[in-house]
Amino acid sequence: MQPKLLLFPRRALLLLLAIFSIALSSCEDECESTITYVVQQPIYMKKTELRSSVKVQAARELHKPGKIYAYGDYLFVNEQEEGIHIIDNRNPAAPQTLSFIAIAGNVDLAVKDNILYADNYIDLVAFNIANPKEVQLVKRVENVFNLNGYFNDMASDMFLARYEAKTVTEPFTSDCSGNPNNWFWTLEDRNGGITTFSSAGMPAGGATGKGGSMARFTISGDHLYTVGTNSLQLFDISQSDNPTIGQKINLPWGVETIFPYQDKLFIGTNSGMHIFDNSNPANPVRLSTYAHVRSCDPVVVDGDRAWVTLRSGNACAGFTNQLELIDISNPRSPQLVKTYPMQNPHGLGIDQSLLFLCEGAYGLKVFDIKDPLKLNDHLVKHFKDQDAFDVIPLGYTLLMVGKDGLYQYDYRNPAQITLLSKIPVTPASN
Repeated sequence: MQPKLLLFPRRALLLLLAIFSIALSSCEDECESTITYVVQQPIYMKKTELRSSVKVQAARELHKPGKIYAYGDYLFVNEQEEGIHIIDNRNPAAPQTLSFIAIAGNVDLAVKDNILYADNYIDLVAFNIANPKEVQLVKRVENVFNLNGYFNDMASDMFLARYEAKTVTEPFTSDCSGNPNNWFWTLEDRNGGITTFSSAGMPAGGATGKGGSMARFTISGDHLYTVGTNSLQLFDISQSDNPTIGQKINLPWGVETIFPYQDKLFIGTNSGMHIFDNSNPANPVRLSTYAHVRSCDPVVVDGDRAWVTLRSGNACAGFTNQLELIDISNPRSPQLVKTYPMQNPHGLGIDQSLLFLCEGAYGLKVFDIKDPLKLNDHLVKHFKDQDAFDVIPLGYTLLMVGKDGLYQYDYRNPAQITLLSKIPVTPASN
């Protein structure tokens, strides 16, 4: 299918001179210029290559940390789309990185009975981590995840792994009536998906562990639950080292996170929160949906209260930055109790009367929520120098991951929360 070109002129020629080199042709009605824009170039990968690429390697530095997970004395940190770091955390003041599992396309993980489950682009992989220095791949479930909103063709050896941004500069001829800086291209790809780009280069997630609020993988009993952009996929892990695919539940588009609590599953989307009855773990049943404005949406739950963060961002297409308190005493009819303005809230976590809230580039906030209706009156601590993405409270130790590293705090005394350690991010070499 040929690309479709949409032209939206806005201002006079004078504004173009600072941005573009313009040469007038002999025709008074045409102008020639160069124009720069960004395309998202599809990158394909062979399945045979994918399935031979998993390797256990020596410990390496953090470059681009993502999801975090805690299991016993160990921490697991996702290196975005590259694999998982395994960290010995018996001494939170001096954590030791033990090894790295190279897993192409990895974003999420969960652990049960010394078996680590992770996504390997389109496949689910399971590892025995009883000896963290000698991790072994024990099972691969093939062709279970769809990527980038497209169906995975099981018969083909190729799949669409990811997109890479590519800047393109090329000649362009216009009718001289508008400003190329405000023209837009809409490219319709061979799969029928629409991607929009501006000429300015801006494109128009037994013994189990604990994940953060940004998790897309979670475990409850003998089942692993994974969420994609529009589905909930179940796996039977009653035999931990032999996960088998279970039912798939279709959901509205925009699914981001999943949080288990007692016999319920809380699924965050960019348009609302779904509550599922999970009393029959093999067959979750949707009870209700709490709708909100379009925005990124992780959720955590404690008792009869759910806390939801809404944030603006390109991936969410929203403009709201706030924390919402929701009454879920009747899970079939969740009710908004109160809304608190925030700066750019990301992940969050609760431990008894403390709420830990990641504010992205604005740091980490800690609130006393004994009186949840007066949250803003009880800000215990604000760490402003960190870029905070997600947290996991672990009794008296808080894990916090951000763009610049993995932090651990001692919060036994909420009035004097102290930094225990930091594993810093090291910029990747070119």
